Order: sequence, then structure tokens, then C-alpha cells
Amino acid sequence: MPGSTRSSTGADPHLWITVLAGGSGSRFWPVSTPSRPKQLLSLAGPRPLVVETVERARTVAADERIRILTGADLVPSFQSALPELGLDSYWIEPHARGTGPALTWAAWRALEKDPDAVLVSLHSDHVVRPLEAFVQGIRAASALALRERVLVTVGVAPDRPETGYGYLQSGAPLDPVDGVPTFQVSAFHEKPDRGTAERYMGQGYLWNSGIFAWRADVFLEEVRRHAPTIARALPCLEDGDAEGYFEMVGPGTVDETILERSDHIACVQAPFAWDDVGSWEGLSRVRGAAPGENVIVGEGQVEDGSNNIVYSDGGDTVVWGLSDVVIVHTSGTTLVMRRDLAPDVKRLLDRLPDHIHPR
Repeated sequence: MPGSTRSSTGADPHLWITVLAGGSGSRFWPVSTPSRPKQLLSLAGPRPLVVETVERARTVAADERIRILTGADLVPSFQSALPELGLDSYWIEPHARGTGPALTWAAWRALEKDPDAVLVSLHSDHVVRPLEAFVQGIRAASALALRERVLVTVGVAPDRPETGYGYLQSGAPLDPVDGVPTFQVSAFHEKPDRGTAERYMGQGYLWNSGIFAWRADVFLEEVRRHAPTIARALPCLEDGDAEGYFEMVGPGTVDETILERSDHIACVQAPFAWDDVGSWEGLSRVRGAAPGENVIVGEGQVEDGSNNIVYSDGGDTVVWGLSDVVIVHTSGTTLVMRRDLAPDVKRLLDRLPDHIHPR
């Protein structure tokens, strides 16, 4: 691989990592834009989220088996952030169709290169800690996928009644893998309201992290069984026509199109902490803020205020006498909102004129 020589010590020679890196992360407007999406922002620390994700991937897979799935327009930005990865590390989606079609295409491509390929899918913009526990969890997930010939999702024990995540209902327990608990999955549940989320916590449901592991061939078998709109487009891939494949398939998540329809689903319970950093409010969690503590990223200062989030990307930002607000300052736009509105930024964007938020 041009520009990439590193191999992970003890890496499974058949383990492939796919990093899902499309999308703009509009909940982080005005800092995130189509040309500078959320995964390129340094939200959890000094480095962009995608850089942290790839560094984690390199602890379990060799560079030559790490692939970033994204659109052509974002590749130059990723190359600047990840100079150690060559151009062949990018599988460029001709059209954005969601994780169902994208991961099917990735499984097909990996299987062409390695008939024993095991794929682990990571999101480019999530936070996972600590690293040693991530390695343990990913190795357990890939081992379970091999042992049981199932599609594996990584579940996370919730620490709060989160309404922004999907949940997993565990079924019969399976034999642990290196001390990591594993289960059959009996049901997927979409994002609940607050009361339902509290009930899910009480019943031991897990968050669906969106981290997956499966043998490429087993995954494609499940696609053929349960995703007819994707399966009909597979002959395009047989002919090497990725453009035709993406034109033919409809949009859909891998959960909706395949996982929720399959009865060959298992779960490993994550030994690590996980956060999808879904809105500005999430910075308090991933930055380790104490309750009521101000979170300041960039050049900022808060006086006589608490529980604020300040992100300054275009000069000094000073806040006086305010609490429970989010202030995002860039060279072109400044956003000020109540903290509880942070998850609803997308709703705000729909109201803004084009000269503030170009469509």
C-alpha cells in the first residue's frame, strides 16, 4: 500500500476494518459543513474523530486491511488528516445510499480479496475508551462471528436513559469469548421516549453501538435472504459495476434492511465505554466534565456561569452571567442556544435562509 507500511502486532490476517465516514454531522453546525463534516472535527480531544478511529482500527488490523468508506468529495480532506494511508485505503461510494448498501458492497469487495474475510464495521465519528478494552471487545466480536457464523453487533450497557440511541434486547446467553459476555439478540428497538428508555434500562437492554462484525460470506448470505432490493443489484457487482449497483439499490441502514430481519444475530457486551457524540451536548461527556462544569474548546472564558458549552473556532469567546447554554463561535457564524435544544439543531437549520445555511 503506497504510504502505509504499518502492521498491527498479532492482527488476525483475515480481519478487515471498514470505517463508515460519509455524512456531514449537521448537529454540529456551524462548525460542521459538507466539506468539513463532524468526523474531521476535534471534538473529544486534540485530534479529529476519524484519526482516533483509524488509530484504534490499527490496533486490531493491518493497514492493508483497513478501508474508509466515503464519497469522493471528502477523500482529499481525509488524506490530509491521515497521510499514512494510501489512496487504495479508500473505497469510494459513487452515491450515498446508507449503511445497508455500503456494507454489502464492502463485504463483496473484501470477499474478492480474501475468501475468509471477517469484517468489523466502525463509525468514523464515535468515541471509544479505553483502547485496551476496545481491542478486547473487537476480538471477541470477530471470534463470535467466526464461531457461530452469525452477524454480531456490539451492545453497550447504558448509563442513562438515552432517547437518541437504538436498543438491543438480549436473548439466550452464548458462551463468553475471553471473558466477554455474549448473547443472542431477540429484538431491536428504535429510539424510545424517555419513559421507555428508563424501562429498557431496568430490563437490561443494551445500546446498539453500530459496531458490527461478520464473515463477509455469511453477511452476503443474509443479504440474499432478507434484503431483496439489495440482492437484485448484486449482479452489478459480479460485473464490476459499482456505479450500477449504487444506482439500483435504494437507501437504507444495515439495521433496517438486514439485521432486524435476520434470525442469525448475536451480541457481545462491550467491555469499553462508548459515545456517538450525537450533539453539542455530548461534549460534556467525552470531555469528562463534572456536573455543572463549563466545557470550553478553543479560546474561551466563562464568568459567573455554569453548565455551559463553549466552542470557539474563530477568535476569543467570552461568556458572562449565562448558564445552561451552548455557544459556538466561528469566523463566519455564531450560534447561541439553550443547552437542552442541542439535539434539535437540524430543526433549526430547516428554518434558516440559504445565505446562513446553504442547502
